[in-house]
Amino acid sequence: MHRLFRKSLRDYVGGALMVLLGLAAILEGRTYQVGSVSHMGPGFFPVWLGAILACSGLAIIVYAKLFIPRDEDEDMLPPEWRAWMLIIASVAAFVGLATYGGLVPATFAVVFLSALADRDNTVLTAAVLAAAITLVCVVVFWWALQLQIPLFRWG
Repeated sequence: MHRLFRKSLRDYVGGALMVLLGLAAILEGRTYQVGSVSHMGPGFFPVWLGAILACSGLAIIVYAKLFIPRDEDEDMLPPEWRAWMLIIASVAAFVGLATYGGLVPATFAVVFLSALADRDNTVLTAAVLAAAITLVCVVVFWWALQLQIPLFRWG
């Protein structure tokens, strides 16, 4: 019973955090002009993405309440310290490399380190994934949207 409580509590807490983050995004986005679908303001996407996040969190809570069997007895796995550290390192690498290295090294680093957080990925698969996502980001953000982020920056 104790293990079941811990497992279902994980779903409830995760869903509740998603709802809270979504509501915070909605409240913050409402401080900007939201506009309409045909005339979007700067607050349009934060409000709608916050609403989608909050609804997703609510769906997780409802799913956990209705569809997770009560007699399920699964051992809790130990915390994934390696994965947590790699995810944190990937965010730090992105911040540092985006500031001093440009879009290409920053994107490659964040995807490569995050992919290594998965136990099933090898260095080769992480590198291939990072190269593919970097190419997509260059095409979408630098070429199509023409964001003023340099591809490479030295210093």
